[in-house]
Amino acid sequence: MKLSEIIRHLGGELIGEDREIVKLAPLSSALADEITFLANPKYRRELALSSASCVIVRADMLDEAAAPGRSLIVTADPYLYFARVATLLNPVPALRPGIDARAVVDASAEVAKSSEIGPLVSLGRGVVVGERCRLYPGVVLGDGVVLGDDVTLYPNVTIYHGCHIGHRVAIHSGTVIGADGFGLAWDKDHWFKIPQTGRVVIEDDVEVGANTTIDRGALSDTVIRAGAKIDNLVQIAHNCEIGEHTAIAGCTGIAGSSKIGARCTLGGAVMMVGHIEVADRTHIGGGTLVSKSIKKADNYASSYPMSTAKDWMANAVHLRHLDRLVDRVKLLEKELSQIKNKEGQAE
Repeated sequence: MKLSEIIRHLGGELIGEDREIVKLAPLSSALADEITFLANPKYRRELALSSASCVIVRADMLDEAAAPGRSLIVTADPYLYFARVATLLNPVPALRPGIDARAVVDASAEVAKSSEIGPLVSLGRGVVVGERCRLYPGVVLGDGVVLGDDVTLYPNVTIYHGCHIGHRVAIHSGTVIGADGFGLAWDKDHWFKIPQTGRVVIEDDVEVGANTTIDRGALSDTVIRAGAKIDNLVQIAHNCEIGEHTAIAGCTGIAGSSKIGARCTLGGAVMMVGHIEVADRTHIGGGTLVSKSIKKADNYASSYPMSTAKDWMANAVHLRHLDRLVDRVKLLEKELSQIKNKEGQAE
């Protein structure tokens, strides 16, 4: 694809020759027929060594990026522009509308003629599949599941009965939507299971990573708001609500009835207790334990930086005696206060 064609689709300013681009590549390994980007100034050294024939840069880095035989695309956000170029150069394969003969489709299911239903897909009673959907092999939709338009379900996705999926949603392989929440009541000498009668509702433009689980609500619904992005191996428990355009990284666990606001980010392996709320535009670092509600938007973190095992053990010994240390400090403060009072009286 010519650089001029990229500009025509995505905007930006071309400086230098209108070259043919074969593919995208990292800054450090890009070759003469490839395009790359520089968004972070700390990679300037790699730029000097790069053989890329085109680099996407900000206007304030033009002088550093310029080199003999190199073209430049100038844009305000090189990283976002690079992502859009990647989309442009790697279009989604065309749909092959129709239902594979090896799929199992209940007679009451409604499937748009423009959608593609792959082999070994199972559609239960009353399922509705919207326009231009693509269901890869092994997808299972329980009774009453509704898919909007332009939904992609990758191999072996399972969506339990009654769940609703909006438009332009992508759910990756192995993910389970709508399994029972962990609702139990103690009955003298055993656990009594509480029926989980809510649903999972996923709004428009959501993407869910591989092997993630989103549980159905106990009474009301578990809701994933529009534009949210959820990584692989995330657990979202019953009756949670994830706000619009919130991004959640892998291995995060969110306990029941928690409400996360809009445009938040959760780093990998964040753990959240149940029945708490997180304010809009809150950012939580990886490995953080969130044990109470966050009412003020800010950057939060609680995990200790890595250290050697020897240093960690030494610090752990001090932590075990922290209560006694606090008591000693309070006693010293009290004694110091008494000394100051006596000195004041003497004057």
